[in-house]
Amino acid sequence: MFAFIFSFILLSAGAASSGGGSAFDHFWETYFNNPNFPLWKFINLSAFVALMVYLLKKPLSDTFKAKREEIRAELIKAEEEKQSALVKLTEIEAKTARLDTEKDQIRLKAQVEADNEARRIAEQTETDMVKMRTQADNEVLRMRKQAENELRKFSAEESIRLAEKMIREKLGTSSDAQLVKAGIENLGGAK
Repeated sequence: MFAFIFSFILLSAGAASSGGGSAFDHFWETYFNNPNFPLWKFINLSAFVALMVYLLKKPLSDTFKAKREEIRAELIKAEEEKQSALVKLTEIEAKTARLDTEKDQIRLKAQVEADNEARRIAEQTETDMVKMRTQADNEVLRMRKQAENELRKFSAEESIRLAEKMIREKLGTSSDAQLVKAGIENLGGAK
């Protein structure tokens, strides 16, 4: 677009100057018409960039400011979350350290309780063994007395049975009648 405008200006300036070798023609041929150095393309590009910067500066500036504020807010939020995470990490590490000490204390307490329980069970077992020996001795003594009593009873019954047998053998029916008569007289009966 600027190339067209510049071309138009240069042509009209060239027509106005009626000489074939003016300084403007030389400048035009050297810089604008040179295929190795197209100055008009740079001027056109500069004008386009300047126009785009002018038109887009305000919306892009606002967008960049909003984006910058958003990034800043996200960075602040990330820093807060980082600090919060560090606090939580510190708390968790403290709890972990406490758990280790509590675990050691519980293990030590359990060992002491197990030792005490083993000692108590051993003492209880010893006491139970003494009680069982005493009960066994008492049971043996009771059974011995019972057996002795049964033997005495058996011995007495056997003695009585043998005595009866011997008396029956020595006494006959006549002796029997005399004994009955003597028993009646003792009772105060008939003479």
